[in-house]
Amino acid sequence: MRARDGWTLLLGLAALALSALGTAGCGDGRTPLVLYSPHGRDLLTLMERTYEERQPGVDVRWLDMGSQEVYDRIRSEAANPQCDVWFGGPATIFARGAAEGLLEPWEPSWAVHLPPEARDAGGRYFGLYRTPPILVYNEAALDEAEAPADWDDLLDPRWKDEIIIRDPLASGTMRTLFGMILSRSVAETGDVEAGFDWLRRLDGQTREYVQSPALLHEKIMRQEGLVTMWELTDILFQRQRGAPLGYRFATSGTPVIDDSVGVVVGGPQPEVARQFVEWIGSREALLLAAREAYRLPARVDLPADELPEWAAEALSEMTVAEVDWELVGREGRDWMARWDREIRGRSDD
Repeated sequence: MRARDGWTLLLGLAALALSALGTAGCGDGRTPLVLYSPHGRDLLTLMERTYEERQPGVDVRWLDMGSQEVYDRIRSEAANPQCDVWFGGPATIFARGAAEGLLEPWEPSWAVHLPPEARDAGGRYFGLYRTPPILVYNEAALDEAEAPADWDDLLDPRWKDEIIIRDPLASGTMRTLFGMILSRSVAETGDVEAGFDWLRRLDGQTREYVQSPALLHEKIMRQEGLVTMWELTDILFQRQRGAPLGYRFATSGTPVIDDSVGVVVGGPQPEVARQFVEWIGSREALLLAAREAYRLPARVDLPADELPEWAAEALSEMTVAEVDWELVGREGRDWMARWDREIRGRSDD
């Protein structure tokens, strides 16, 4: 069995077990609320614990998986939904789910404080956090001045077999980065061929594609590779735990992800799901996520002096790249299929 097939099987079994729990109800009389999310154990545990303290009649249950895997699972369950809230992932993936009728048209009160680009015109999903992809390096092996400063620096021959990448087919972060490269190609040349050539050269530099963020961090820390691309939140968590992971914002610009949330159509607990989404975008929950889980709020009405120091530094250092998100959302699936078919692991041939 291939590694990717094995991972898919394990994910399916885990989701099946969670679904069975969610539909069975709670033995202690609480109402189960099921979240599918790519946000990772740290944020999910924080939100679970905090929400249950405020709503003791609710039992928050979550399944952590990649952004693309969340979409695939909710789509596959559309005839018999097992999830209540789709919690996290790029707006481009949410747009696909909304177009397929997977998300309920319902607007929380805090949506009025979002910039227009962070909310769906149909009221089906809304930005919670702004997630910037960054360049990451092992700072025990490289000084900051030696590390790549921009995306194009990854193509320098010195990084041959030193780059490790999270599997783009499962990762919304990597799909966003690849989408930026390809949409930039369209803007500059009129088609995607220059962008695919860039990705082909990156593949030639890449030592390995890994199946999980945890494995990505581990391999970079063990110096099996020295450089990667990932998102700021995870790296700040790892640094907090003492990991030797340095990072830089790309000088040419960062394709900032509008990390979104929405209520799943036909979920087992629609009213409880709406109440959770109303809370998760509240001032209280967003500032908690910023302080404790390194999330940049998407709302524009939160005073800067209430944000933690790391957030102020990120906002001052980050240059937001111009990306045609509509094009990425429309063409991204076909682009990734072509990358997987024509480029992955083939650039040395």
